Amino acid sequence: MRAMEFARFGGPEVLEEVELPDPEPGPGELLIDVEAAGINFADVRQVAGVYAPPGSLPHVPGSEVIGRTADGRRVMGFAPRGYVSKALLPEKAAIPVPETLGAGQALALLVQGLTAWHLLRSSARLQPGESVVVHSAAGGVGTLAVQLAKEFGAGRVIGTASSPEKRELAVSLGADVAVDGAAGGYVQRVVEANLGRPVDIVLDAVGGRVFTAAQDALAPFGRLIMYGGSSGEETPPIDVWTLSERNVSVGGFWLRQIMGAGFERPLGELFELTAAGKLKPQVGGEYALSDAAAALKDLAERRTVGKLVLVP
Repeated sequence: MRAMEFARFGGPEVLEEVELPDPEPGPGELLIDVEAAGINFADVRQVAGVYAPPGSLPHVPGSEVIGRTADGRRVMGFAPRGYVSKALLPEKAAIPVPETLGAGQALALLVQGLTAWHLLRSSARLQPGESVVVHSAAGGVGTLAVQLAKEFGAGRVIGTASSPEKRELAVSLGADVAVDGAAGGYVQRVVEANLGRPVDIVLDAVGGRVFTAAQDALAPFGRLIMYGGSSGEETPPIDVWTLSERNVSVGGFWLRQIMGAGFERPLGELFELTAAGKLKPQVGGEYALSDAAAALKDLAERRTVGKLVLVP
């Protein structure tokens, strides 16, 4: 089978295309011909050696695939190696995918969709009418979080993004307004976007100085949920006494921790919303498997929107 692997840590350029033996399914495993593999920012960090580094090198990155079994079933799921033309999935965790759903859309719902769902439902516990700020609102999680926040009853939804084009995308997907997400002047811009009031919920994938600034934009009983650190900046320690004095909360979310804990219900809801046209997963780009390095470079340099996929 074809695969992309890295034998040393570094930038996306360390990825190389190789031929590996086809995986042999064991008991309870399915071998699938990969239709598409998902790309995530975590892959950039893993190749660099700073995020869940593998136990040994060389290593094939990636964690999510969609494809067909030998008997023609179309399924997707989490795979230990994703940047491949053939992959193994645990049979009990293989998720049937409707033929009407594009491969990129399906993969967007698997990781980014589940993340957005849990950020709003499980971590922030959004209540009807509350204001929500979505950082990186043109990204894979952000584009879905903007839409889901509205669907789940949020009052005012504010997106942040780095360019006018990305901010326009956030508004087109349902954000009431979108602003520059840079740390300088963050609080003023966000509060103004919320009609002069502090905000109830902030979903942060940036970290660093933006994460610190977001704390100061929270209303009493506001919640700031961190689920990524795309800025690469070190995030300063949290002053818990300040949180206490202001009656605000800071939390975190990592999908990996709940991958094996029944995601059928939220994923089923995401499928239903997509089928009904109420949720529109954004596929920002399809790359050939051999172009994985270019895909990761584009993602790392924030030139992309929505979900990126590799097509073997």
